[in-house]
Amino acid sequence: MFWDNAYVLHDLTDTPDELLEIFSEAKKYGNEDMFFEFMSTSKITYPGSGISCLASSERNIKRILEALKVQTIGHDKMNQLRHSKLFRCYEDVAAQMRVHMNIIRPKFQIVYDAFEKAFADVGGVSWTRPNGGYFITLSLPEGTAKRTVALCREAGLVITPAGAMFPYGVDPVDGKLRIAPTYPSKEELSVAAPLLACCAKLAIAEKTAK
Repeated sequence: MFWDNAYVLHDLTDTPDELLEIFSEAKKYGNEDMFFEFMSTSKITYPGSGISCLASSERNIKRILEALKVQTIGHDKMNQLRHSKLFRCYEDVAAQMRVHMNIIRPKFQIVYDAFEKAFADVGGVSWTRPNGGYFITLSLPEGTAKRTVALCREAGLVITPAGAMFPYGVDPVDGKLRIAPTYPSKEELSVAAPLLACCAKLAIAEKTAK
């Protein structure tokens, strides 16, 4: 199993989820060589200039280090030095992530408030309130997600394509949208979130009228 644990430190609340420590559990059953866990600092420091890391069993790490002797002959030592000076211990990393949390948590709240107001009397609509990561999943009635995206585009709002969280981007019921509120400013979100909700309600009304 190759696990891209990209948001392991990206908490949105002061009571984050606690994931099971998979390597200890796998070792209990003699399957410690089954898992490879990956993450990086690209969403902690700077995209494209982060430090990647890998966790696995002792045997797997030994095999990977042997392969890297010929696969990677010139590590980015200057960038590694920058990170080691910025993050001298885990508490330094945690402090940085609290800064991130305080920046993006209000943005998530803007989306929640807009959805609560717009969908208060609309059935079949729900959304997640994640404790971490960068995305909100908006669940709409069957057959309305793609139409919502199209209506948003016509109104000048570009959002993640419908079904983006599914393999090959194919949502079998066309009812899920992945909302990423981290990049826009709070002012932009204050306009975009109600507009998204309006487009979704129109798509639902069209579907119901057929």
